[in-house]
Amino acid sequence: MISVDQALDALFALVEPLSTEQIGLRAAAGRTLRASASAARAQPPFAASVMDGYALSKEDAHTDATLEVVGEAAAGHRFAGTVSQGQAVRIFTGAPMPEGTDHVEIQEDVTVAGDRITLRDPGRPGAYVRPAGGDFAAGAELPAPRVLSAADISLLAAMNVPTVTVARRPEVAIISTGDELVMPGESPLDDQIIASNGLGLAAQLSAVGALPRLLPIARDTAESLQSAFRFARGADLIVTIGGASVGDHDLVRSVAGQAGMEQAFYKVAMRPGKPLMAGRIAGVPMVGLPGNPVSTLVCGHVFLVPLIRAMLGQGQAPAARRTAPLASPVAANGPREHYCRAKLTQDGLHVFDRQDSSLLTVLAEANALAIRPIGDPARAAGEPIDYLPLA
Repeated sequence: MISVDQALDALFALVEPLSTEQIGLRAAAGRTLRASASAARAQPPFAASVMDGYALSKEDAHTDATLEVVGEAAAGHRFAGTVSQGQAVRIFTGAPMPEGTDHVEIQEDVTVAGDRITLRDPGRPGAYVRPAGGDFAAGAELPAPRVLSAADISLLAAMNVPTVTVARRPEVAIISTGDELVMPGESPLDDQIIASNGLGLAAQLSAVGALPRLLPIARDTAESLQSAFRFARGADLIVTIGGASVGDHDLVRSVAGQAGMEQAFYKVAMRPGKPLMAGRIAGVPMVGLPGNPVSTLVCGHVFLVPLIRAMLGQGQAPAARRTAPLASPVAANGPREHYCRAKLTQDGLHVFDRQDSSLLTVLAEANALAIRPIGDPARAAGEPIDYLPLA
């Protein structure tokens, strides 16, 4: 068996960042920006009023000054002339500052009489003016790589960038294996179960930018598995679920080997997830996951999510760990790194008593995976422990 870190290194060696594509901003949320974007103009592109009031020169901004109102400026409707000393322009929020003005007197602080105003209590010189380029200058960059958020999309739109260069989403072929499986909604026989793992894994990988493709269930025959591998052609990554152990009906390793798989590793010193394997088939990376549902999703968090991020050009890094105090004591750990389902609350990290890898209810209740290193001694309440967030 190899360690989790060694397995991650071997997996990263199987992939490289995918090619890029140009897409419009409407479709760019959640995508990985791969080329930095440059602003086509400054924001704001002109000095603008922050409030409704009167635009004038700072030299005229003193108590009891009386000014002639010579026009009006509104958002999208600039005052075309030049404002001289002793003059002002009625201005509204967002309107460009007229030529010759650099101060806004809010309407609450002036007295209006016809086409003249008197300043009662001028604010500080230059008040209520948003300077040109105050947010960003023309040519400013949004750096890559980054996963584009709603704020990023708004920023790119303000930069007048209509399209962006993003990573192509990796297509992942997911093959569930086993005679015992039927799809949700079907009527299982007494000795069959519902195939839950593939759907959960597809949701997990879709959330980080992949395009999962659920293939038909492969039965426990070499012919069925061979057919599944043929259906997987064209994918950027092949993931099998189940059939990777050493039982008489666990055929994935042998069938993949017959198909020319170059095996990178088999078995990892972790719990759950020990019978994990990886390699390449016809140049395409393949990962074989264990079939227990919790094992599948834990391996997804620990291995597949970082692998997808590497393929998207986000760099090669393990899932980010955090630290929290234990809410209650835990016993010593054994010879495999243990990813324990846990719940983080204000009291600390509660590690669930039941850790059987078939218990999806416990995983659904968890919001963290507490990480117990190999040979980790017993820990008391209040001691810090590393964990992976699940939410």
